[in-house]
Amino acid sequence: MGFTRCLYDQYLFYRQQGSYVLLLLIYVDDILLTGSSPSQISAFITHLSSVFRMKDLGDVHYFLGLQITRTDTALTITQTRYLLSLLHKFGLAGAKPVATPIASGTNLSATNGTLLSDPMPFRQLMGSLQYLTLTRPDISYVVHHVCQYMHAPREPHLIAVKRIFRYLKGTLDIGLHFVPMPLTTLHGFYDADWAGCKDDRRSTSGFAIYMGANLLSWGAKKQATVSRSTAEAEYRALAATTAELMWFMNLLKSIGYCLPPPKLYYDNISAITMAKNPVFHHRTKHIEIDVHFVRERVASGALLLEHVAGIAQLADILTKPLCSDKFVLNRDKLLIGSQPS
Repeated sequence: MGFTRCLYDQYLFYRQQGSYVLLLLIYVDDILLTGSSPSQISAFITHLSSVFRMKDLGDVHYFLGLQITRTDTALTITQTRYLLSLLHKFGLAGAKPVATPIASGTNLSATNGTLLSDPMPFRQLMGSLQYLTLTRPDISYVVHHVCQYMHAPREPHLIAVKRIFRYLKGTLDIGLHFVPMPLTTLHGFYDADWAGCKDDRRSTSGFAIYMGANLLSWGAKKQATVSRSTAEAEYRALAATTAELMWFMNLLKSIGYCLPPPKLYYDNISAITMAKNPVFHHRTKHIEIDVHFVRERVASGALLLEHVAGIAQLADILTKPLCSDKFVLNRDKLLIGSQPS
């Protein structure tokens, strides 16, 4: 039917005819279809129904555990139903809510505490929480952090998981909030917590990518190697976020949207100095690939770097435990909730 598989997302197919575009997203036997022409959408559904046995469910309301609520001014994606089923399944429906998913100053370790006699319930809890991070970037850091101990969980790790569910119990209806706007700007924030892991002193990278005011992508991940300075940890996070931004630019370009160079906001002067000044070679040769990867894009104008104050760094919530006031402030800036920030 003239569709092309997207090179940057193997589950996405698109078809362009003049000024019209159809986008088809396939996950096994579940399909999402959207486009700029209602008549083409109807014609495609009719043709597909003549070849396959399928059911048209109309406007999307529920997809793979995601609840989609649409109004005239916004679209919200939550996992409230899925979360409620988890609370009942694991006997946590009566848990007392807390303000944050992890207490400020918490230091989990692979050696402290008693080993769990049966690690399976812990692993089931963590697997369920990983799926919740699809719409809950506010728990991405702590879920990533606790998942590191799935091979040999201990009592403090189980307590940490139960705290996450206590936090979720008090924030059942929080989700991703999207408002309509032109596809004109792409920008991101990145941050790193240097040597934050007490077991191996590796750093944690975090990033958040926006299309206008809408959060599109985020991540929290421990870096693969130990960084010898804050600047090095920040630079590794910069390189990872740059790769994610470039992927988004290529994805949008493949379906017909050519955007201006994206902006990346940082709060570490040293990392950006390395990105722009080749004189620092002797200090960066051990991360040379990351350095050249970012420098090429900055020098060609494909990426713009802009400083932002630490208090306005939106990726902070993805790298470390925060006090309740700062956590709520950062969470609201991620546009999570029923109303835009």
